[in-house]
Amino acid sequence: MLNFLKQVGDYAKEAVQAGRYIGQGLSVTFDHMRRRPVTVQYPYEKLIPGERFRGRIHYEFDKCIACEVCVRVCPINLPVVDWEMDKVAKKKKLKHYSIDFGVCIFCGNCVEYCPTNCLSMTEEYELATYDRHELNYDSVALGRLPYKVTNDPMVTPLRELAYLPKGVMDPHGVPEEAPRAGSRPEDLVETEK
Repeated sequence: MLNFLKQVGDYAKEAVQAGRYIGQGLSVTFDHMRRRPVTVQYPYEKLIPGERFRGRIHYEFDKCIACEVCVRVCPINLPVVDWEMDKVAKKKKLKHYSIDFGVCIFCGNCVEYCPTNCLSMTEEYELATYDRHELNYDSVALGRLPYKVTNDPMVTPLRELAYLPKGVMDPHGVPEEAPRAGSRPEDLVETEK
């Protein structure tokens, strides 16, 4: 009889605990149901990418010495470097440089290890095309100046939606000094020191 009562008691405890978990999940659901949806109207509004965003690679042809370090550090050996030896100057002469962004994983190793800093990551992320062969950028396309969201007069740049003050859903009219809902990454670094 005692064993039966213990089993009933354990079952009741587990049922209460399961009900508590279901209640916690439903509270999160109901909390989100009260909020207005936040949608970025993409062609006309764009989020400003973060400071360390890794977008399209910008390439400066004049700085490149054809050392092929970018090819060696790339996990998929992606950059194609075509050069010939200049016998008079006893130096490599770069003929062609290209990167296929349809294959690139945007790891940034080529930028980090480039000895002459001829490669840099930009905030350009709009690389969609109908033909995958258009994603193979040669040195001329890579040398194009990067597109900046903040410089486009037809687009409203938005600050990060994750750091809006509590209860504010429209990011357009938020003053710079308004308190944020969460801590920004730079604030967290300062508190850990």
